[in-house]
Amino acid sequence: MISERPTTVRAGAETLEARLAVPTGARVGVVISHPHPLYGGDMDNPVIDRMVEVCTARGLATLRFNFRGVGASTGRHDEGRGERDDMRASLAHLEAALGGGARLALAGYSFGAAIAAAVARTVPLAGLALVAPPLRVAELDLPRGVGGPIVVVAGAEDQYCPAPALESLRSTLPEATVIVIEGADHFFFGSLMPLGDAVGAWADALLAD
Repeated sequence: MISERPTTVRAGAETLEARLAVPTGARVGVVISHPHPLYGGDMDNPVIDRMVEVCTARGLATLRFNFRGVGASTGRHDEGRGERDDMRASLAHLEAALGGGARLALAGYSFGAAIAAAVARTVPLAGLALVAPPLRVAELDLPRGVGGPIVVVAGAEDQYCPAPALESLRSTLPEATVIVIEGADHFFFGSLMPLGDAVGAWADALLAD
């Protein structure tokens, strides 16, 4: 696994705590975002760890960060508005780290998936991974114009991403590959390996484009 190094992302008036990994020769990068800050979500969440692990193992650059008000990041929770700025700033930071011509993607878990989907409507992306989008409690902004693979991964027992809502998303976002992990809930306890396999397959498709 490629080691990460601490870095700082400037998002307007805020300073975001982040970690960056850039494998030698990487020309594709992924910004990975964490679950809800008000419920203990941060960039050290085990699901985020697993997503970073499988992406860097394939030679993708990664940047994980703490949303404003989390950990050493300045500011305070902004109910998803300022957090979109955090994600756009993180994309710009990763692009600068990789240099011109890099292809960038977003991956998010739970609250981070909802923010990633919203940002995907406003910036060009090479791919998008939405892990356990909280469809029961938040209306998802459907991404449009993503220039590469889209995957949605959820557990069959996910209390925040119930099967009917997931099927509705499948029908309204037909370009997405929807993967349901049997036995997994919203937190993927005991299911991090199959989650990694699903995200890894997306990363492979991203590199193959």
